[in-house]
Amino acid sequence: MSSVLNRFLSYVQVDTQSDPQSTSFPSTEKQRDLSNQLVVELQELGIEDAHLDEHGYVYATIPANSNKENIPVICFCSHVDTSPDVTGANVEPIVHQKWNGSDIILPDDNEQVIRLSEHPDLKNQIGNDIVTASGTTLLGADNKAGVAEIMAAAEILVTDSRIKHGVIKILFTPDEEVGRGTEKVDLKKLAADFGYTVDGEAVGTMEDETFSADGVKITIHGVSTHPGYAIGKLENALKIAGEILAALPKDSLSPETTEGKEGFIHPGHIEGIQEKVVIDFIVRDFDEAGLHEKEALLKSILDQVMTNYPNSKSEFKVTEQYRNMKEILAKYPQVIDNATEAMKRSGLNPITRSIRGGTDGSRLSFMGLPCPNIFAGEHAFHSRLEWVSVQDMEKAVEVIVNLAQVWEERS
Repeated sequence: MSSVLNRFLSYVQVDTQSDPQSTSFPSTEKQRDLSNQLVVELQELGIEDAHLDEHGYVYATIPANSNKENIPVICFCSHVDTSPDVTGANVEPIVHQKWNGSDIILPDDNEQVIRLSEHPDLKNQIGNDIVTASGTTLLGADNKAGVAEIMAAAEILVTDSRIKHGVIKILFTPDEEVGRGTEKVDLKKLAADFGYTVDGEAVGTMEDETFSADGVKITIHGVSTHPGYAIGKLENALKIAGEILAALPKDSLSPETTEGKEGFIHPGHIEGIQEKVVIDFIVRDFDEAGLHEKEALLKSILDQVMTNYPNSKSEFKVTEQYRNMKEILAKYPQVIDNATEAMKRSGLNPITRSIRGGTDGSRLSFMGLPCPNIFAGEHAFHSRLEWVSVQDMEKAVEVIVNLAQVWEERS
């Protein structure tokens, strides 16, 4: 069993699901279970400064072994948490060795079937070893594949002195899945010049552009009274919320009706009673002007609905989440160029593309650490049909090692 697979199978069995409703940091204490394990493994590799800080971040440094001076310090980053959308408890990973192209029926729920017709990237995996969960949980390849790949690459860089490199930093973050993965990261302590998140999909892909993202919270304060004597008085916040949701565009501006560079407005959570309701939206667009247009549309929907309820009140709060990292990365072409070269040395045809989502790298780039996203091999993330190829994970390890060499050679 390869080092990266062995690590991956261990990591996915640790429940690290984050919680968007939590006010603590990290949002769930169980994320520290895996982070503590990673610190021990890093220290066992001889990385003496590996540690877990009070906020749940793992920091570690692989010292340079090159005589060259002024090699930029490079960071590799992945997140330990898994999506709140599907349970990550009691994950039972299954390795489907030398997959022959047939449907993969997950044994604990036979209705969960991974079909080639529904997962186009599987066409390149025939003969490879596919890892899935058993059908009742997600797998956790997002982003434990990236964690395992960085750890396996660290082992190679530490033990093989023939591979010359500068100082390499490792960062494992909590709470990426709930949009808080970089909230308390200490970039001064990290002391890196450039970074790469290892959190992408198909082998050979690299993402230098993300959505710009905001959260919108709409709060409705209705008028509550006894329903038996409510005539002319009751203004039910639940019904007001329902009208707002019903007024959203039906054939556009939603995740289920958009693709490519199209953005959307998406209600993700609603909670309340007849007196008060809170609706949480996410708003996404690759262009910041488009982001503001969608927020203005949502505000106009709210205002229009509220005209029918003169005694009720509303609040509309926008919170910035992250911005399109293309704006920053365009200033540092060497970051993309070196990753492209590393992939070519691994026998890959590099594909640079946009991602309809965000990574820790989005916010890290704007915080001062230019940080594109490279593939980890994860697919169908946030679902029980999640899968990853062992061979793709091994190729990601190779690319990380090559990246360290390329930065050393070109300095």
